[in-house]
Amino acid sequence: MAATAVTGPAELDALADSAWWTGHVDEAVAARLRAHAAYVAAHDPRGAGRTAWWLAAEYRRLGRPAAASGWLHRARHHLEGSPDCPEQCLLAWSDIADAEEHHAPAAARRAARRMTRLAARSGSPELLAQARQAESAVLLAQGRRSEALPLLDAAMAAVTAGRLNALATGRLYDLALGECLRAGELERATAWAEAATAWCAAFPDNPFRAPCRMHHVEVLDLLGDWARAEEEARLVCQEVLPDSLDRAAAASYTVGEIQRRRGRQADAARSYAHAHALGRVPQPGLALLRLAQGRPDAALAGLRLALDCQSDPTHDRLGRARLLAALVETALATGDHTTAGRAAAELARAPDTPLLAALSATADGSLALARGTGAREPLRRALVLWRELRIPYEAARTHLLLAAAERAAGADAAARRERDAARTTFGRLGADPAPRPAAALPGRAESRRWAAGQDPPRRTAPAATAE
Repeated sequence: MAATAVTGPAELDALADSAWWTGHVDEAVAARLRAHAAYVAAHDPRGAGRTAWWLAAEYRRLGRPAAASGWLHRARHHLEGSPDCPEQCLLAWSDIADAEEHHAPAAARRAARRMTRLAARSGSPELLAQARQAESAVLLAQGRRSEALPLLDAAMAAVTAGRLNALATGRLYDLALGECLRAGELERATAWAEAATAWCAAFPDNPFRAPCRMHHVEVLDLLGDWARAEEEARLVCQEVLPDSLDRAAAASYTVGEIQRRRGRQADAARSYAHAHALGRVPQPGLALLRLAQGRPDAALAGLRLALDCQSDPTHDRLGRARLLAALVETALATGDHTTAGRAAAELARAPDTPLLAALSATADGSLALARGTGAREPLRRALVLWRELRIPYEAARTHLLLAAAERAAGADAAARRERDAARTTFGRLGADPAPRPAAALPGRAESRRWAAGQDPPRRTAPAATAE
């Protein structure tokens, strides 16, 4: 049917969906506006409320908050006479987001329960799965993991079984993967990223391709598959839609992380700058680049600003943990054990997931090594966790820290084993052979000799100095 012949509200809605699925965001919004007017003319408040809600969501993604707020208000107006209709699930979803933005956890929980209750009553498997995911996200943000994860697993069981329509499937892959990565649930993120990649391959022309690919990039980066991660990140930048430029920013940042770890400092600086231009704060990567360049003061300033700018530290627990871990490392490079100790203490209070626990144990071991106290136990615990998580770069860095701890304790043979294990992994990854464990290695020259397999004179008291 030609676009000019489409006049009915349902047909206009379908036209908007079709335009959105094929990447024509402006045409989708225009068709949705016409659909809303047609629903109003047909005296269909539920149809008008539903299209108004979708317009609010699209304007929010396009960075037009005033328009989004206006359309959400209209959606509420249209649906106020139908308090128990399925479309109320959408309003409850918005209530969750509003409560979280205003740091009102009790209100978020009430809205999530209401969404789940309405979805169960509606008989829609799509609404029920999305409600379960939304409620699990609220619970995870409040540290209630034992309640949250079964709900998330139930939602994703419907997704991976192929029981939901394409829109709900794409949205849930995107939301659940982001939720898992923020919470440090790497095992779930890995499994669902692979499933999302397979789903996108079966439906290549869909707007969830870039978001799902970006989550896969994050998983590949953690697992050390850097060549694939960098290739996939560049594809994200090509595929991203105008309402999802944050994914392109995340992709550029990840490319910068890989380049930094491989010693390509100029390339990393350009990638971080591009990510920043697209709206992504390039931390902690930029700070660690400054540290590697011998600019620890600039690194500290960047990390402190990034931590201060977090409006809700519980929203992205993994992101905050990475900032804190980098702050420990950078503070130790300047000899500031007080700042490092405070950051390590906050890390220790993070929820007990393997990924966050590994970051915390590494920070504790680094701090103990700098202070000349018992570093081997926390570093060995961190190494076990990194190995179980299959995150090779961090495992190699921990091997190098543990080598310094063994050497300080007089266990030269154990130190060489740890050092050689680190060198093997760095070589396989193509990583810079002199990484940044500032508490472990006294200077850039000795760091490179140590990583190359040459034994410098044994140190009896490790000091925290820059590379």
